[in-house]
Amino acid sequence: MSHVHNPIRPWRNIDRRKSRQIRVGTQLVGGDAPISVQSMTNTPTSDAAATIAQIKQLEDAGADIVRVSCPDEASTAAFSQIAENTSVPLVADIHFHYKRGIEAAEAGAACLRINPGNIGSEARVKEVVAAARANGCSMRIGVNGGSLERHLLEKYGEPCPEAMVESALDHARILDDLGFHDYKISVKASDMFLTVAAYQQLADATDAPLHLGITEAGAARNGTVKSSIGMGSLLWAGIGDTIRVSLSADPVEEIKVGFDMLKSLGLRSRGVNIIACPSCARQGFDVISTVETLEQRLAHIREPISLSIIGCVVNGPGEAAMTDLGFTGGGAEAGMMYAAGKADRKVGNGDMIEEIVTAVEAKAAQLRAAS
Repeated sequence: MSHVHNPIRPWRNIDRRKSRQIRVGTQLVGGDAPISVQSMTNTPTSDAAATIAQIKQLEDAGADIVRVSCPDEASTAAFSQIAENTSVPLVADIHFHYKRGIEAAEAGAACLRINPGNIGSEARVKEVVAAARANGCSMRIGVNGGSLERHLLEKYGEPCPEAMVESALDHARILDDLGFHDYKISVKASDMFLTVAAYQQLADATDAPLHLGITEAGAARNGTVKSSIGMGSLLWAGIGDTIRVSLSADPVEEIKVGFDMLKSLGLRSRGVNIIACPSCARQGFDVISTVETLEQRLAHIREPISLSIIGCVVNGPGEAAMTDLGFTGGGAEAGMMYAAGKADRKVGNGDMIEEIVTAVEAKAAQLRAAS
């Protein structure tokens, strides 16, 4: 079983659920593959130039997979141009019109997302599966609590975990009966409790890789909190092979929050992980503005580096001992730079931003050279 194992600190171990592995273009999902981070474009897909530009922003932010909505023929007509001019695997999001799925598969989609609640009859699903197989696409069965099939709502009376899981497994059975096993499943709802319960049941019922998300989670702050609690509890339990943080915000923020969530759990390491104090009257420099500046200045770093920024010596040396680099305020308009947990040199507060950026960039270059 794939897991994050720390023999020194066994209480940090996360044993990941054993799932089968599929391929989404160049990206492996499930099995022992790293948990992938996804987002979705919000430009009109028919505007190929705008969509390509947004996908490139998501690529720069580290997106492993990007989903693109295909609501009409103009969208799937533009899809081939979009796929040819981007490098990240693209998932075509299909609702209502099954023919859009066929067109997207032929236009270069790496994966087709279909919603059991609105894709139509089993015969239509079979046609989409045939197109996926012919074009080397995987699929995602994307169940949504807000669009469950009518017969399931009549059976259960309302959206509930059992209804969502039944919907997912019914459609998985169709794919399995057709000999198509390259699919992942999601069971999302805007209700965090409903979502978590559905995923817990689904994880026990199938070995398919699972795509996690709290759908329609809300604006940046509230959506981040809801997603972190809901998805974080699942990830901590070892459930989840790929994630999307659904925010009413710039899609790039979804990628940032997704990686931060995985970094917090020790499941992915990408970029600079800044450990900073909330600041208080003891601070020897303006911690808040310093951290904000460093986040902006170090956003281009992709190598996993830990950096502690602590305002005073109460916790500063202890935190620095556990990070790659650090700066601790010490009074008299100066502080101590740390490297590999050891005090390195005093630096004036006026110079610390440049000194820290230089040290981080040097560490990143060292890691690149060693890889």
